Amino acid sequence: MNIRVLYFATYKQKIGKSEELFSFEEPINVRQFKEFLRERYPHLMLDFTSVLVSVNKEFAFDEDWLTDGAEVAIFPPVSGGEQKFPTILELTEQVFDVDQVLQKLVRPTTGGSCVFVGFVRQITDGEPKRETNYLEYEAYEEMAIEKMRQVADEMRQRWPLIEGVAIVQRLGHLNPGTPTILVACTAAHRDQGIFEAARYGIDRVKEIVPVWKKEVGAKGEYWVEGDYIPRKGE
Repeated sequence: MNIRVLYFATYKQKIGKSEELFSFEEPINVRQFKEFLRERYPHLMLDFTSVLVSVNKEFAFDEDWLTDGAEVAIFPPVSGGEQKFPTILELTEQVFDVDQVLQKLVRPTTGGSCVFVGFVRQITDGEPKRETNYLEYEAYEEMAIEKMRQVADEMRQRWPLIEGVAIVQRLGHLNPGTPTILVACTAAHRDQGIFEAARYGIDRVKEIVPVWKKEVGAKGEYWVEGDYIPRKGE
């Protein structure tokens, strides 16, 4: 698979060229291509938090796949208009670092943040109490990223003064005490909706983002299913 890559503005200056040609043996998506560029130019410490990507002159997102002969453009947000605050949406099998996520969200205007982190619970209260050995998380990944983006948009619509938003979901085998999900947001002041937005965000993720967990314990295993049925348009 061959693609032509165009660099503009900051990225053209850092990389030192306006275009390159690349060949790949296997198809890759936008997220994988950005990781490829980070590894190709490690000394440049490229930050793709707010990068814009287009494929064949249409905006593209992390889960979009590149095709043979594609023209891929890498550029920062277009000058002019309102300030663009960071949005981090990730599905990962790797342990996430809360401090690193917050560092990506913080801007000079940031004065506060609210972070929710969920963990694998070993003991669940009830009669009788239930002990969990581990959880297995899986997701319909392409749809999950789109729905995470929808949740972030809804958070901003309801609380327009919040700045950065992050939603990070772990996948795979997770032992008790392991972080499973992070929902975070930032704002200039603590009274600008960050607490409410973070609570709304985790509740909404549980409603519409297609992620499931299988609970495995001493008494067997089962898939944990919710009871919320999305309405048309959600």
